[in-house]
Amino acid sequence: MKQSLFESRHKAEWERFTLALERLERGKDTSQVAEFPKAYRRLCQHLALAQERGYSSFLVDSLQQLVLRGHQQLYRHRSQLGANVLGFILAGFPRLVRTEWRFVLAAGLLFFGSLIGFGLLVYLYPELVYNLIPADQVREMQSMYDPAAGHLGRSAERAASEDWVMFGYYIMHNIGIAFQTFASGLLLGVGSAFFLFYNGLIIGTVAGHLSEIGYGQTFWSFVIGHGAFELTAIALAGAAGLKLGWALIAPGRLTRGEALRHSARQSVLLICGVMLFLLIAAFIEAYWSSRTGVTPQTKYLVGAGLWLCVAVYLLFAGRTRHAPE
Repeated sequence: MKQSLFESRHKAEWERFTLALERLERGKDTSQVAEFPKAYRRLCQHLALAQERGYSSFLVDSLQQLVLRGHQQLYRHRSQLGANVLGFILAGFPRLVRTEWRFVLAAGLLFFGSLIGFGLLVYLYPELVYNLIPADQVREMQSMYDPAAGHLGRSAERAASEDWVMFGYYIMHNIGIAFQTFASGLLLGVGSAFFLFYNGLIIGTVAGHLSEIGYGQTFWSFVIGHGAFELTAIALAGAAGLKLGWALIAPGRLTRGEALRHSARQSVLLICGVMLFLLIAAFIEAYWSSRTGVTPQTKYLVGAGLWLCVAVYLLFAGRTRHAPE
């Protein structure tokens, strides 16, 4: 292909790339960052073709300068993205949790109140468990936490060497519960309130029953570690759903659609933090909680430390001026 034809075919594309590059360099328009890598790769391909075909040094040098400038912008914005993600984890997420403390408090009362309340009821009235959970599921739970069994928190047929399989299972299972609790908030918040109460009921019933029949040590030593992240994540997912529901119930001076869009931005950020918590919880549950070679006292100590870390993180992280944004 002649150079003149090559230039005429791609000139408009180079001009668009140059315009986008200049905007990024001025920092005035970052909306095109998502499309920039694709355009950059196309430009690199054009430069390689120009060099291979022996086009004029003026064209090759011009394309090379654009490639160098594009490379700087591409990796500058990538590093900014990494810094933004790190800033959200270290400061933005806990700040958001504290900002939305009303919804977090309401969700916590529904979830943990249901959990503790039904746990005590089943512990005091053991037969109540069969009115809340099917008998076959009760038997399965008993087999998972039987002190005489050689496994913990898993079915007998699953080997301990399959921890990576369980890690994936825990992630999908927990994310499913969290998303269900969050998304059902669109039903005027009633859906989120229901799933918070229901999940608390099930967990509390299991805890109360296993404690009453003498399996408390195996159960509590198993759940105390990953529970710090998992249970907190479920409550926060419910808080995000309640926020969506409240936007529909009390939109204020905004239309319901505008109020929902505004609340959704904050709720989705909460869910991003929830996903991080669930990922950590799944890792702990698969690789630590199910270990049978660790004494219950050690697990209690580690679990208490994890609960303290979660509390300190949500209450105090991001309060200093120098915390990453």
